[in-house]
Amino acid sequence: MSVHDQIEDARAQALSRVENAPDLDALVAIEPSLFGKKSTLGGLKRLMGQVDASERAAIGKALNAAQQAVREAFDSVRVTLAAEMRREQLETERMDLTEVPCAPNLGHLHLISQTTQRLEDVFVGMGFTVSEGPEAETDWYNFTALNLPSWHPARSMWDTLYLDLGSGEDVLLRTHTSPVQVRVMEQQRPPIYTVCPGRVFRRDTADASHLPAFHQIEGLVVDEGITFGDLAGTLDEFTAAYFGESIKSRLRPSFFPFTEPSAEFDITCTICEGAGCQTCARTGWIELGGCGVVHPNVLSNVGIDPECYSGFAFGFGIDRLALMRHGISDLRDMFTNDVRFLTQF
Repeated sequence: MSVHDQIEDARAQALSRVENAPDLDALVAIEPSLFGKKSTLGGLKRLMGQVDASERAAIGKALNAAQQAVREAFDSVRVTLAAEMRREQLETERMDLTEVPCAPNLGHLHLISQTTQRLEDVFVGMGFTVSEGPEAETDWYNFTALNLPSWHPARSMWDTLYLDLGSGEDVLLRTHTSPVQVRVMEQQRPPIYTVCPGRVFRRDTADASHLPAFHQIEGLVVDEGITFGDLAGTLDEFTAAYFGESIKSRLRPSFFPFTEPSAEFDITCTICEGAGCQTCARTGWIELGGCGVVHPNVLSNVGIDPECYSGFAFGFGIDRLALMRHGISDLRDMFTNDVRFLTQF
């Protein structure tokens, strides 16, 4: 069965389950199996790596369309069933004027999970696969393979949390999701088009814009003839797809040990749309993350010939994206478990 057929079959089965839900409780019970990572449609994201590169964009769009159709059907049926439940409750208690019927309290995905899934969907629609890896890593994957040997002064850019496991090898909580990229390059020959979302850790003091445990998504492309222009075009397409056509991107020269040349990735301020405001310090731009052309040493470290292949990488914070998209002023608000805050999203 082709991937297109699998997507259509999974879509039909999901729609059937939604339409045949007898009541609101039954509908809510099947929600995780429809939209979670272990859902049939969610699992099909992992098949993107087996698809020919020329077909990934079309298949990604088909998968996004199927997920959207199921989500719309689910929301529509949920509204209908909730209304039916309320009508039944009103009918049962129509002589009881001491209580006011209220809609049931339904849980939902955390804002960070919602943002992660939306980002994955955007990149899958662009032809990328989704890769994951361990949160506890060795020094090799987190630093050395990324052109950061033990003596490299740039290691001070990351405040690292090391684990004392008594193994004789430096083990740490990963400071970025770049180790996943290294593992992908070790296990898969080019062409590689993948994004790596996940939780990372640094010795930061929690404040309005920093947390010791936060979330990143990084992208990696390795293929023949990849240039810096391909990186700029990819980030432009992502910006328009995620933030809307009114938001633009730009690149500024920077330095990262694992890319050369390197750049900072800025977007038009989402608050003032480039006019200049307090959030963007009157510049009209907000820094989103870093990017650049993969350093030849990184390719050599994982056994890829830099004379034959080139690539680019980029990364930005998922927490910060959620903050910018929803106008949240303090990162800590997303993790204090205040129901009044969480129910807004």
